[in-house]
Amino acid sequence: MVFKCLLMEQNKNVLVCGASFAGLTMAYRMSKMGYHVTVIEIGSHLKMGGTPVDIKDQTMNIIKEMGLYEKVKAHRIGPEKWEFKNASDVSEHTVVLEKSNHEFEIERDLLLNMLFDLVKDEVYFIFNSTITVLEETPNGIQVTITGGAVYDFELVFGCDGIHSAVRRIWFGEETEYVRSLGPYFCIAIAHRLLVERGTYQLYAEPNRGLALYAYNNKTDIIFTFRPEHEIFYDFRNQEQMKTIVSTYLEGMSWRL
Repeated sequence: MVFKCLLMEQNKNVLVCGASFAGLTMAYRMSKMGYHVTVIEIGSHLKMGGTPVDIKDQTMNIIKEMGLYEKVKAHRIGPEKWEFKNASDVSEHTVVLEKSNHEFEIERDLLLNMLFDLVKDEVYFIFNSTITVLEETPNGIQVTITGGAVYDFELVFGCDGIHSAVRRIWFGEETEYVRSLGPYFCIAIAHRLLVERGTYQLYAEPNRGLALYAYNNKTDIIFTFRPEHEIFYDFRNQEQMKTIVSTYLEGMSWRL
């Protein structure tokens, strides 16, 4: 009986790979369940930047359970109207939106920091590192990280995004199981208002489109396109991505 209790205590260590929304939420849940949680993140800190995120459906229940509902509600943003533009920058149709208590939008950095604040004193973080080897053992998973350090965990959670290191190590190169659905999109953020605050402007041409969304003295610039064939590129090479976007953006009629 004593042996079983000691074994259970040893197996209370879990590893979460990725320190974004999924990773921090998983860390919170596992910590509340009594596990000793380590979060490993390839970046040197939380990944700041990016467009606002939606809080709705089951996500609304999650932030309520985490005690974040009122704080998220207080920082809500969200488009007040959609304007559908033609090539001459004339609004062909406008939709005015009403605020809802069942769906919020919040800036990504704010929500990420709220989640981090919930777990920073309960969870151990390893930045500038990632998982390099995973080996199943009789008592759990043996994990090797960047630099060669080896740890033993009961469970490992892969919360490290689209190009997951955990999925690649455990299931193979992503080209073996990822299938392109056709469209691509690219988002940049201008730190000034390019359109009226609270406005979402949309323009479309065959197989490509452009949108502007203004909030809190920022404007998201969202470009989407559907090429004839899948594009293979290095997702960490920003210059390569800029070249791809410029190529497909060329000749667009609206605001360029």
